[in-house]
Amino acid sequence: MNIKDAKNEIIHTLAAYLKKDGNGVYTYPLVRQRPILLIGPPGIGKTAVMEQVAAECKVGLVAYTITHHTRQSAVGLPKIVTRNYGGTEIDITEYTMSEIIASVYEYMEQTGKKEGILFIDEINCVSETLAPAMLQFLQNKTFGTHKVPQGWIIVAAGNPPAYNKSVREFDIVTLDRVRKISIQADTDVWLEYAGEKGIHGAILSYLSLKKENFYMVENTVDGKFFVTARGWEDLSEILKSYEELQVEIGEELIGEFLQKEEIARDFAGYYRLYEKYKSDYQIQEILDGNVISGQLKTCCDMGKKASFEERFTVTEMLLEAVTERISVFQKIDEKTEKLYENLKLLKIFLQEKNSVEAMEQFVASRRKALDAKICSELLTAEEAAREEEQIRILEEYFFQLKELHISDVAEGIEQIGERFGNVCRLRNEKLEETKKMLEQAFSFLEECFGEGQELLLFETGLTGDDRCSIFISQYGCPSYFKHCELLLYSKKENELRKECRDLLEE
Repeated sequence: MNIKDAKNEIIHTLAAYLKKDGNGVYTYPLVRQRPILLIGPPGIGKTAVMEQVAAECKVGLVAYTITHHTRQSAVGLPKIVTRNYGGTEIDITEYTMSEIIASVYEYMEQTGKKEGILFIDEINCVSETLAPAMLQFLQNKTFGTHKVPQGWIIVAAGNPPAYNKSVREFDIVTLDRVRKISIQADTDVWLEYAGEKGIHGAILSYLSLKKENFYMVENTVDGKFFVTARGWEDLSEILKSYEELQVEIGEELIGEFLQKEEIARDFAGYYRLYEKYKSDYQIQEILDGNVISGQLKTCCDMGKKASFEERFTVTEMLLEAVTERISVFQKIDEKTEKLYENLKLLKIFLQEKNSVEAMEQFVASRRKALDAKICSELLTAEEAAREEEQIRILEEYFFQLKELHISDVAEGIEQIGERFGNVCRLRNEKLEETKKMLEQAFSFLEECFGEGQELLLFETGLTGDDRCSIFISQYGCPSYFKHCELLLYSKKENELRKECRDLLEE
């Protein structure tokens, strides 16, 4: 199973285990709620998937790497207590609450989330003294004498023995009480995720061409050599950061993230070509429509003579640039729509209070609500940043009203409306600019490569990206629909030719 399918399986499990009847009682028998055991190679994204699941399902997540714990912190510390049995007082040993179980209760108190996922990583690499406690945890959902709170499901993860010498095999009794999901690396699935996350275009393009270099782990007499999904994602961040700082990027830097010399060297060479093509083909200038005819002809002539790899890379660069610009517009569009909703509420609030000064109270209430959401982990960092931006805009509007000495509510609302009108105008200008940019991209591809496979690759990329497909469905793109029809006609024509050949052969 790939990591995407595993994610969906966990989401479905959450829905099943946490289903309630009309009285709010969980319907799935607790004794049948098997923990999920994810077994897959290191760096494949098991931990990242748990964060995604928790965010999408709006439940809590408490994550622990069990190899960082001793038996005492996992099970609890022993304490002597006195009990009366049959009229005789006897000293017995009990245990304090496990640090892990306590952290779940602490999380519930802090966030208000009563349901969630308790994620235990590297569970099959525990020390010998902790191994029995882990088996008890998987079998009985308890640490020591304390159970995992109701409404929390258990997901554990580990590596296969081939990747880690510290791995302890689970016996059949334990495996018969868990849902074991084996995960394999899948380049196509990761590329889909990477496109949504904004992974560096050079990495997306390289791995689309050389999928075999996405993931590998080797244990040889010379040492350990590996390339993982985590390595590619972290490399993407440093590439983008160094590019902004205009710091030179060399093979040594890439080798710090891709610890297989041949792959690091190969990608370093590809990255240099990627940057050269970006400059030679003037991608940004083409999309802006700022390339003079002579330079455009030079770029097209280069493309017509280029190798398959170069043509593929140029198309991927064009797709990356288009996607990035569409994403920029969508953020502006979302900000404008959100601001409109906030201003509608503000208008009602000011009219009820009949005071412009009440706007300060409105802004304060929005900030208080944002702080509460952040404390309860109801927002991602990106969502929190967008909410913060909205509050800053409202604060700016309030200060502008004070600077203009406006105290009349109707006049204040009119002034804010004018400023919002400027925001809408900029949004509409960006929309027209983005639509024109998309047409420029198709025009360049037609002139450079004709109706070839590059155009098919570009259209497929637009269709497969949620941001691009949503933009085109909302605002249209004549060139996109024209080429879709041509490609569909060509596909049907090829199918008919194949049927004719099959009939003739018979």
